[in-house]
Amino acid sequence: MSTKKILLSGIKPTGRPHIANYFGAMRQFVELQDAHDSFYMIANYHGLNTIQNGPEMADLTLNLAIDYLAVGLDPAKSTIFKQSDVPEHAELAWIFDTITTMPYLMRAHAFKDAEAKNKEISVGTFNYPMLMAADILIYDTDIVPVGADQKQHVEYARDTAEKFNRIFGETFKLPEPKIIEGVAVVPGIDGQKMSKSYNNTIPLFAEDDEIRSLCMKIVTDSKTPAEPKDPDTDNIFALHKLFSADQLAEIESRYREGGMGYKESKELLAENIIKFITPLRERRKEIAADPDHVKQILKDGGEKARARAITKMTKVKEKTGLSF
Repeated sequence: MSTKKILLSGIKPTGRPHIANYFGAMRQFVELQDAHDSFYMIANYHGLNTIQNGPEMADLTLNLAIDYLAVGLDPAKSTIFKQSDVPEHAELAWIFDTITTMPYLMRAHAFKDAEAKNKEISVGTFNYPMLMAADILIYDTDIVPVGADQKQHVEYARDTAEKFNRIFGETFKLPEPKIIEGVAVVPGIDGQKMSKSYNNTIPLFAEDDEIRSLCMKIVTDSKTPAEPKDPDTDNIFALHKLFSADQLAEIESRYREGGMGYKESKELLAENIIKFITPLRERRKEIAADPDHVKQILKDGGEKARARAITKMTKVKEKTGLSF
């Protein structure tokens, strides 16, 4: 039996991944898989809150699996699976619903954000912390890698585990968040945080012309090439930190002294992003050419994940009197 700590994370299949997804999460997934018993989930139940078209959901799910594999997740090292292949997630979420109050769920960030935007809030959006708690707790997860702004997800899982254990007896392990350090907010081409919801992203597997076009749209001030510029506030320079490490000192010097225009900076950034993305994109095309192999990886991963989930649910049902 593995002595490695159990790690779980997931991404919703809601669109093309972008470079902020890679540096904020996907790269760390690859780095963490060797040292942990890792479960990487395509969170398609969660995705239903925004994607409500069957063929689109199926396409996005398969493509996210291809993305996972292209960045370096290895099915020999990690369990890669669809959330919907493990129905016990939803079953456990319902059990957690019965011990959870509405005021508690109203403190969740996603609910508050939706409420602030005056949206009609679905039950799925309101209730997602309980499904997320089930995602985490059903595998006896030790570690959940999250950004600092996502720590609440793990706190909800811990609260729920503690409450269940108090009511029904010791059943669930308390997971710990693994805060991904050193990842600054990656700006989008408009200067806001890069996000699909802002339509300001540079896709992770974009073609060369698309990368060049998007880089040229990055928002800047109106300084001329000769004027000094502040690299600490410049959106292009923030991206140079990710893609232009070997040239960063020179770029910074030319920014501060004057002599580098934004057009030149954008063109250099585009070429460096292309150098970085090209091998990932080519690897992705190879994987995408054999979709049946990808589906088999998901099937195998789902069977492995479900076997563990069923073992846990057997104990949960005994504790709650649902089976005897």
